[in-house]
Amino acid sequence: MNFKRKLLIFLISFIFIIPINTLAYSKYLIVGGETIGIKVEADGVYVVGFYKVDGKNIAESAGFKLGDRIVSINDSVIHNVSDLVSKVSSEEKSIVVKYGIIRNDKKMDITMNLVKDQSESYKTGIYVKDTITGIGTITYVDPDNNSFGALGHEISDSNTLNYFKVSKGNIYSSQITSITKAKSNSPGEKNAIINFKDSLGKVNKNLETGIFGSLDKKISDDDLVEVMNLDEVKLGKAEIITTLDDNEKKRYDIEILSIDTKHPTKNFFIKVVDSELLNKTNGIIKGMSGSPIIQDGKLIGAITHTIVDNSTKGYGISIIKMLESVK
Repeated sequence: MNFKRKLLIFLISFIFIIPINTLAYSKYLIVGGETIGIKVEADGVYVVGFYKVDGKNIAESAGFKLGDRIVSINDSVIHNVSDLVSKVSSEEKSIVVKYGIIRNDKKMDITMNLVKDQSESYKTGIYVKDTITGIGTITYVDPDNNSFGALGHEISDSNTLNYFKVSKGNIYSSQITSITKAKSNSPGEKNAIINFKDSLGKVNKNLETGIFGSLDKKISDDDLVEVMNLDEVKLGKAEIITTLDDNEKKRYDIEILSIDTKHPTKNFFIKVVDSELLNKTNGIIKGMSGSPIIQDGKLIGAITHTIVDNSTKGYGISIIKMLESVK
């Protein structure tokens, strides 16, 4: 056998021994269900509203739109609201200000004249935000790298409903103080106190499929469960794990009414059937996003949305969709 033939046989053998089903995520995860406080800071400053200056909509007239992200003023980088206020104040002598903004992932400039109001102060005509806080539920922790996933959907600004580009953030311990029950066309919510002195981990990604990051400390893997592939999920009985005003994780019965394997986030249409959960919340409420969904002892996904006019029903995302988005 010549050298070239030996080499060919070796290469063919090598190719066949490469694993073809290697997972990009752990097959077993620590299941969540704990309520967490969330605080994230924007990469720039978001326009969340407008106000009139001497009866004129100067910002809207200049071309600003809700959800615009201001990243510079006169070519100087803006990281937060303090930067914006400081820079605008220093530019009063020039009056004309060039704002660098990002809209729909495209960079553009807007030039606007600063206007003095009756108090002789320069005004911009825009309300801005650089931070979002709230509560949600942790879905899983990966014991291999101590990473976590939560919410099952992206963080967006409540005023504009626009995606929030996160530069950094943290999750914190929290304590639920009460429950506001859902009503027709009025979603309920978990009311909680966030302990901002007790950081549990760092948020480094805000995606359509949830928020992701790393925990500050290793946690017990007592709640280690197997991940279920989306095509294995069945219609019918399942459970969610969440925390209510007793501040303890509990399991509650639900039913999976339909399955959509192709949708990027709304993979399960579900109904709450557990009498205890219905008595406490009337169904799915704010703060429950990220609550793990369990079927046949395996983790299949997380609660993401409620149906506003029928809070007993809502949607969930597949755990595989969450894991694949951060692989």
